[in-house]
Amino acid sequence: MAFVRGRGPSVDLGKEGDDRIPVKSRRKDCGSIESVRTSLFPFAQSGALSSDWLLPGRSRGESSNICTTGADRDEHDEQGGSVESPERRRISIPEKGSSLKGLELAVRETFFPDDPLRPFKNQTRSRRFGLGLAYLFPPLQWAKGYNLSYLKDDTIAGLTIGSLCIPQDIGYSKLAGLPPIYGLYTSFVPPLIYALLGVSRDIAIGPVAVVSILLGTLASNQFPVPAAATNQCDSTSLKFVNDTCTTYRESYLALIFTATLFAGLFQTALGLFRLGFIIDFLSHAAIIGFMAGAAITIGLQQLKGMLGISTASFTRKTDIVSVLTSVFRHTDEWSWQTALIGLFFLGFLILCKYIGKKNKKLFWVPAIAPLTSVILATVFVTITHVDKHGVAIVGKIDGRVNPSSVGQFVFHGEILKKALFVGFESALVALTEGVAIGRTFASLRNYQIDGNKEMIAFGAMNTIGACTSCYVATGSFSRSAVNYNAGCKTPVSNIVMSLMVLVVLVVATPLFHNTPNCILASIIINAVLSLIDYQAAITVFKVDKLDFITLMGAFLGVLFISVEMGLLIAVSLSVATILLQAIRPHTAVLGKIPGTTIYRNVEQYPDSTRTSGILIIRIDAAVYFTNSTYLRERILRWLDDEGDQIKKENGVPFQFAIIELSPVTNIDTTGILSFEDLHTTLQKRKVQLVFANPGTKVIQKLNDAGFVAKVGHEWFFLTVGEAVQACSRLLITDV
Repeated sequence: MAFVRGRGPSVDLGKEGDDRIPVKSRRKDCGSIESVRTSLFPFAQSGALSSDWLLPGRSRGESSNICTTGADRDEHDEQGGSVESPERRRISIPEKGSSLKGLELAVRETFFPDDPLRPFKNQTRSRRFGLGLAYLFPPLQWAKGYNLSYLKDDTIAGLTIGSLCIPQDIGYSKLAGLPPIYGLYTSFVPPLIYALLGVSRDIAIGPVAVVSILLGTLASNQFPVPAAATNQCDSTSLKFVNDTCTTYRESYLALIFTATLFAGLFQTALGLFRLGFIIDFLSHAAIIGFMAGAAITIGLQQLKGMLGISTASFTRKTDIVSVLTSVFRHTDEWSWQTALIGLFFLGFLILCKYIGKKNKKLFWVPAIAPLTSVILATVFVTITHVDKHGVAIVGKIDGRVNPSSVGQFVFHGEILKKALFVGFESALVALTEGVAIGRTFASLRNYQIDGNKEMIAFGAMNTIGACTSCYVATGSFSRSAVNYNAGCKTPVSNIVMSLMVLVVLVVATPLFHNTPNCILASIIINAVLSLIDYQAAITVFKVDKLDFITLMGAFLGVLFISVEMGLLIAVSLSVATILLQAIRPHTAVLGKIPGTTIYRNVEQYPDSTRTSGILIIRIDAAVYFTNSTYLRERILRWLDDEGDQIKKENGVPFQFAIIELSPVTNIDTTGILSFEDLHTTLQKRKVQLVFANPGTKVIQKLNDAGFVAKVGHEWFFLTVGEAVQACSRLLITDV
């Protein structure tokens, strides 16, 4: 015989294995409703419930006999009554697999979600070797189909982004606190390494504004200019000031190169150990805010170049208050000639960018505009000699192929500690920006980017770059967009760009001697304007206010404190958002959609109907120690709030609480204990706890903990609809 467990003695329901509450199959088993009610609900004898136990839909005073006619039953079935199908499935509790297999699955899903070894399955040893080489060196995959048409497109794209990167590199190196030549170095070696190891076909590699300003700010904060070097010591210049300044410049370079080396090693390690998910802790909203704040910070920093203020006397702080204070404190250095030239060419660059946006076929106009501006401004200065009237120029650039910087690495003392810190932060920002850019353009061309493989490529190019006088490089969004629009087909465009930079390094650096600094400032301002995505910020505000708080926190942190603190705030708020969602998961009261057997959130579907005496709650997250207490209290609060409303309406009090577990992917021991406490509390309130559709992991753990046996297997249902049907039969509607 099978029994249904209630809050009183078990009631005999029929043959062995029949866990349903049979009604239709035993229509002739008529008896006193009072005796059945007393057996199932002994607490009703105390007067808590009425003496009549009514079937759903029956009113007070109707038949006091539990048996009804066949016609009554059929009519009740047609109206969506509680009679179950004889084939109602019980909740399946799968056999528990081995702990080793479970651990293996967890590790595989955490570190190898993309199943990188799948292509190697069922292959010969030679074939596996070939696939392994192709994985390490992606050119082996696309080289077979490479042709002259691809070469033509890649050459055009490479020359286009080369003309854009050369003037930008000279300016970006100053953001990093380095002489102009190091920006060109960074656009020569890293792109070649990436072309050999990288996956993205569209990304353009080189120094970028955000990483440059971050690296320069971190390095200058960690290694300030000593007082003995005087305020004329400028790390971006090669002009001799005194021996202390020269020593400082050498130590600063050592810090930058050592930090770049560690950045490369960090990136490589993250890729090799499949830890790419770490960069996902910086949310999209945080990136938008951080980039916008950094763009404004970089733009304000360029006021010194636009107004002719010397770098040595300008503040090294990046917050808006310090920068503007420094600008107006040095009004005696302002040069109207410099400002006029800078504003003229800034207007020219913005106009060219506008033309390129209006007509996609003219993408090359904004691409060549920076180099055109440099050429025109250099010719103007050479002819008019305005450099003798206060217009600062770049000066001598010692052009040569990248020299080795291995001898400048420092692995001891304070510089080592500072290099580790600077390298780690720079590595994360460079990875976040580079991988995001690669995935963006990959989605446009419908191919996949292996994030961990990209990290290895970035790490290798920065590690080798650190040995060849380069600082941290990554993907540039502006150059990648030009590369994409120019029709690049493969990373060969990066090789063409590198060769173009090589030509400049070998033969053309003397041509930049008379280039005014204000031109470089205008090029940087024009470049960073695209980092301010106000439309995305508006969308975030409309969609998710919590995400908008993260965005504004990162933005204001960069703007009013510093770039590194803005980054820390961005990461902290991103993690805080995850924790908040984990410790305060969403719950919802469910109701039945009219005309269906579907139960959904009553707030989303206001026309949904609730079942008298039954509260249906859905938990929309895994149940862990971080949220189990909150969920228990929230369910009890639902019962209290809804119960108060029912009392006002003189409705049927809650006798069943159905918990929908479909969204609950996992539960830990604390969560199970919380469910046990909830079950005990509800028993005291004379409310039966019921569960619907628990997942594999959840039901296994509940069963292993003995919770299923404690509550009763019959109170676990496959669907909410089945749970409601079963509970409806046991409702006492006359209270």
